[in-house]
Parts: sequence; structure tokens; C-alpha cells
Amino acid sequence: MPKDKTAKPIANIQLVNDACAIIEQAQKSAYHAVNEMLVKRNWLLGMRIQKEVLKDKRAGYGDLVISALSKKLTHRYGRGFNKSNLYMFVQFFVDYPQIFQSVIGKSGQKQLEFMPTRPIALAWTHYSILLQEKDANARSWYEQEAVREVWSTRTLQRNISSQYYHRMLKSQHKDLVHKEMIKKNNSIARQAGIYQEPRHR
Repeated sequence: MPKDKTAKPIANIQLVNDACAIIEQAQKSAYHAVNEMLVKRNWLLGMRIQKEVLKDKRAGYGDLVISALSKKLTHRYGRGFNKSNLYMFVQFFVDYPQIFQSVIGKSGQKQLEFMPTRPIALAWTHYSILLQEKDANARSWYEQEAVREVWSTRTLQRNISSQYYHRMLKSQHKDLVHKEMIKKNNSIARQAGIYQEPRHR
């Protein structure tokens, strides 16, 4: 019996799965690349602004520099470069001075290129929340936990706002504080539809 040439081909399940895997991997890679560039951009802006501000120690000079720069950048590039954000970029550079390093070329001279000293595992929005924590040890701890437990920005914000790290240090019942955090984190994740079992320590 001759084959019906008009029959529609049935999608091979393995083909569909492989195609989806390729697409999702590409999307993931693109997201990480864009995120790293955003983190790098903001760090470099903070570094450059800080360098400019340190040129003159007069009171108010830094604010004048940032105000003028904000107006120019906003006019040219639109939203995202207001004074608050520029101050945040400077703080990012100050709090994370070693997150990028300059590349040494074959000639032995520093190039205008900076590479991450470690994988950029968090989004810029995570870092903007981490900057709310002024204690360097606490900030480092929150960063490590956010990476290890795959915290959403909402979870990270809640844990910093609730002073979880500092309560852990002061508490004689650290297990109870930890269980409370896990319970609340899971509640947030369920509401967002991204619940994951907590990882074992």
C-alpha cells in the first residue's frame, strides 16, 4: 500500500526534547552573559566615578560630579542612571573591589579590559539588595547563601530585612532561627511557584 505523502509527520519525542534542551541552554547562556555584562558595567561605572570623586576632597564635590554625570547619562541613555543608581554603583565598587580584575596583556601593560575573578552567580538585582547590608561579614554570608540556596531576590530581601544573620549570631538556639528562615523562604518560593527543597549543609 503506497504511503500517503500528504500525511503530517509526527514529531519525534527525542527530537523535541533535544531541541528544547538546545533552546533552553542557549537562553540560559544568553541570560548569564547579559547579567555578567550588567554587573560588569555597573562595577566599572562605580570604579570610574569613585576615581573622579577622589580627585578633589572638597565638601560636596562628589555630589556635584554625580549630579552632572546623571543628567548627561540620563539624557543620552534614558532611565537607569539617576543619582541614586550612580551612588549605588560607587558603593558596589567599594564593597566588591576584587570582583573584577584588569587583564594583563602580552606586552605586560594593563588593558582596558576587566574579567571576573570568580563566576558571577547572582543577578545585579541581588547585588543591589546585598548593598543594603553594611556589615562586610554579613554581606559575604548572605551572598554565599543566596548562591548556594538559589535565593530569589524576594527571599534575599526578606532575609536581610529580618536581620537573619545577626539574629543567628546572637541566638543560643541557632537551629530554631534557621528552621524559621527555611520555613519562610519556602513560603515565598511556593507563592512564586519556584519551590525547591532546602539543600543539605
